[in-house]
Amino acid sequence: MSYAIVGFGKVGQALAHAFARKNIDVTVASRRPPEALAPQARAIGPTVVAKSLREALEADTIILAVPFGDHRDVAKALPSWEGKTVIDATNAFPVPEELDRLPSSAFVAQAFTGAKLVKGFNHLIAATLATDPVVEGGHRVVFLSSDDEDATAHVAALAKQLGFAPIKLGKLNEGGALVHARGRTWGQLIFQDLFKKEQ
Repeated sequence: MSYAIVGFGKVGQALAHAFARKNIDVTVASRRPPEALAPQARAIGPTVVAKSLREALEADTIILAVPFGDHRDVAKALPSWEGKTVIDATNAFPVPEELDRLPSSAFVAQAFTGAKLVKGFNHLIAATLATDPVVEGGHRVVFLSSDDEDATAHVAALAKQLGFAPIKLGKLNEGGALVHARGRTWGQLIFQDLFKKEQ
């Protein structure tokens, strides 16, 4: 299984740290050329490699860590997303009118035709996401929601591998609403830093 993080701002770098801590190979890419990202990628760890967007999108699983509106540009970079899992770590804030009351991830999913989309890793601020998720015998919680159960299981396995405790919230328009940033009414789980004790 291969992984890529698209977007190398605070959230993208925080996720890269999570992969580096566990020595898991991950490609990172952004609008900037790979040579501009390479020094920071190397500083995070040897398993974090900067590549072009086109090369990064060859991965099986792609984590979207771009500003919400930029998801369309990423989606256009491939003619087909069939067979790919896309983890949506974006937050739509302020909420664009074009969402028309759709959960932001359901809106994002429309752009990635054929992909299996999972909302995840979006409810924690970047500084928290960057820290070790294992604390005093507990694991930091990440919430996952998707309309595809197999994709949720796959991303839950990745989250565990990274040291997090995944909690499945169900479909995007059900439990997924709990982790959406949406204007003045935030999802109840946004920015909640929770831990699950090992049993």
